[in-house]
Amino acid sequence: MNAALRLSLSSLRGHKRRFAGTFFAVFLGVAFLAGTLVMGDTLRAGFDTMFGDAAKGTDAVVRSAGVITAPGESQGVRAPVGTDLVRRIEHVPGVAAAAPDIQGAGQLIGSDHQPIGGQGPPTLAGNWIDDPKLNAHRLAEGRAPARSGEVVVNRGAAKKGHLRIGDRTVLRTPDPVPVTVVGLATFGGEDGMAQVTFTGMTQADAEKYLTAKPGEAASIRVRAGPGVGQEELVSALTPVLPEGVEAITGQESAQENTDMISSRFLTLFTTLLLVFSGIALLVATFSIHNTFAIVVAQRTRENALLRALGASRRQVTASTLAEASAVAVAASAAGLAGGIGIAAGLQALFPAIGFPFPDGSLVISGLSMLLPPAVGVVVCLGSALLPAARAGRTAPLAALRETAVDESGASRARATAGGALAVLAVTVTLTGVLLTASLWLAGLGAVLALAAFVVLGPVASSAAVRVLGAPLARLRGVTGGLARRNALRSPRRTAATAGALMIGVAVVSLFTVFGASLKATMDQTVSRSFAGDVAVSTPSFGAGGSGLSPRLAPALARQPAVEYAVGLGKGVAEVDGEGRALTVTDPVTLGKVFDLGHVQGSLRGLGTDGIAITRAEADERHLTTGDTARLTFTDGQRADFTVRAVYGRSELAGDYVISRAAWAPHRTQDADTLVAVSFKDGVSTADGKAAVRKVAERYGSPEVQTRDEYARSSASGIDMMLTLVYALLALAVLIALLGIANTLTLAIHERTRELGLLRAVGQTRAQLRAMVRWESVLVAAFGTAGGLALGAFLGWVLVEASDGASDSAFAFAIPPLRLAVVALVGLAAGALAGLRPARRAARLDVLRAIATE
Repeated sequence: MNAALRLSLSSLRGHKRRFAGTFFAVFLGVAFLAGTLVMGDTLRAGFDTMFGDAAKGTDAVVRSAGVITAPGESQGVRAPVGTDLVRRIEHVPGVAAAAPDIQGAGQLIGSDHQPIGGQGPPTLAGNWIDDPKLNAHRLAEGRAPARSGEVVVNRGAAKKGHLRIGDRTVLRTPDPVPVTVVGLATFGGEDGMAQVTFTGMTQADAEKYLTAKPGEAASIRVRAGPGVGQEELVSALTPVLPEGVEAITGQESAQENTDMISSRFLTLFTTLLLVFSGIALLVATFSIHNTFAIVVAQRTRENALLRALGASRRQVTASTLAEASAVAVAASAAGLAGGIGIAAGLQALFPAIGFPFPDGSLVISGLSMLLPPAVGVVVCLGSALLPAARAGRTAPLAALRETAVDESGASRARATAGGALAVLAVTVTLTGVLLTASLWLAGLGAVLALAAFVVLGPVASSAAVRVLGAPLARLRGVTGGLARRNALRSPRRTAATAGALMIGVAVVSLFTVFGASLKATMDQTVSRSFAGDVAVSTPSFGAGGSGLSPRLAPALARQPAVEYAVGLGKGVAEVDGEGRALTVTDPVTLGKVFDLGHVQGSLRGLGTDGIAITRAEADERHLTTGDTARLTFTDGQRADFTVRAVYGRSELAGDYVISRAAWAPHRTQDADTLVAVSFKDGVSTADGKAAVRKVAERYGSPEVQTRDEYARSSASGIDMMLTLVYALLALAVLIALLGIANTLTLAIHERTRELGLLRAVGQTRAQLRAMVRWESVLVAAFGTAGGLALGAFLGWVLVEASDGASDSAFAFAIPPLRLAVVALVGLAAGALAGLRPARRAARLDVLRAIATE
């Protein structure tokens, strides 16, 4: 065993280049995984610290006990509490101070008249709390607001908007409020709470603009006196609080915020990155396996000689695994260091692009230190296991004969097994998509489809390379024909080399098709549901922005060019005990501007006790017109609403519609998410837009778009998602590229004598380089074609499965231009991968090459 180990280490030292591709494949996969884990740990620790700092001086929080959460929302909505509770709380023994905490959405306008933030992180406004221990922000410059219209802004927001003390600007609440900046604040010594913007107002202004009526606050912050613990303080507060109001410790409040961020953002974000890490490692597995398979095949005579000299199968196998272990350990250690560097780089980069990455040092847990190297070693050893076992089975007599590196991998047994897997994959997928609408069955079918592609790869490679290489033989003559023949030599090797690229291209194609389908779905939704001419909206996603003023729609409706204008607001209530989102609007005008499909009953008579629901919800709850549904609002009030209309479509209108008059007694900060406008006959789009834009300027200058522009704008987030996906998948394509280059390099080593003979009979260096490059392109073309087919199929599966699992109707779309770009990138990757092996082949000495054994 020691002799075999020494032999393997000697072989590694003598043939470092053979394993360069393997080293970098493991390195990149481990680095991505380690970077993801470290970044997740750092984000969690950063948010823990951030929310801990926010609640550091707060020992108890008094708030409404009831919370209503609509489906798809991780943060529920609570009713406000009365600010008159502050005096009662201040008289409780053990209380040192108490202050109302009024919170709402408020978006500042910068000196360039553009909104600050709003693309993801919240844009908050609230009252400036004078007690420095209860206020998480610290005044860094200027003074606190003392008069109406004065505000304190966190320093980070001021820098982004180029605002200074004394500047006058506008705060959208959503109504535009003229304000003067009188102070700049910090949070925990930093310019702000990550990328969140905060505007502090006087309590009177906060009550006026951020609440439904004066005397209300989101919660009350309480500070304990000396020697009083948080639990003790809560116990003292609880008896004096009215029904429906509760007290929790400051630590519990901070933990709730952390858990909310974790469930809503961190888990999704880190899971997404871990998925891409898995894809990168899967691609690396193909490249590593292929490298060791070729190396073992090239060492057939060497291993046979070892067997003839007395080495056992176990020793030969152990020798190969020792090489894999050495590469795995070195690459994994380097990948761990690289992953920590990636996390540090992203921590510095993300705040610059508006990503909410909290400030603080990197946090590296034991799991982040141990798991990535362990995965790297397991992946590398697992990929080398079959080639090592094949090396151990080498017969001693193989040393006495010439051996081929690889025969044909296209065996009948492989074709049968692959065909059976393909049939099973299609059956399971269609069952999960068309019959039972199961995402789990569809996912299982997708995995089986991938396995079928891998098994059938060697079977399909011969036919595919013949077809793909046919034009090459005609266009490039002998050089093209030789490249085609070389790619046909070993179907198993060609399939294994192309397999890594196939997976990368398949995942890229999957997201491309799914993204295009989402955009087509959005376009279909707007075209089918939105019957108006223009839409007024605020360009934001995530929790940022402040919405639209509910007074905008009535102001637009009074314009001579406008026939109808309706705003869509949001509310939440429990409907028969289950949290549901409500659309707050003018029901009569809603039916004029939105196509609601067939309407049973009438939208005209909703009043203050009527509700309209979709056909799907009515069927699920066994309701029809005239029936009663009990609504419980966040303020605890219950009311019976009569179902006065059942409509067919819900994409933009939502599942439940009530009037503004019905919502008014229960609302908090009021805002619309969209205002839809229809013009009178004879009014051109240009004239109508100009009239709408003129009115909208008085309400914060929201964006005015035509129906097509609104559809494209609504789908803009999909393009951002695809850009991120492409950037992450570039790693998988890079690993596949390294695999192709490594395979060609090893193949050139194997064909040294053949290449020398070709040079001797007249092949030029340029022709030799072209032959190797075109072979690389053919392998990449096979992988790209398979990846496009598999990706398009899986994209269809995902769209159909989502359609079956959702109330919304999904549209399937294939973007030919984007997929053509993906195909060109795949071919370019093949050409790029062949450059270095081609140069190396062209530099071979002819006489030495001919003399090579």
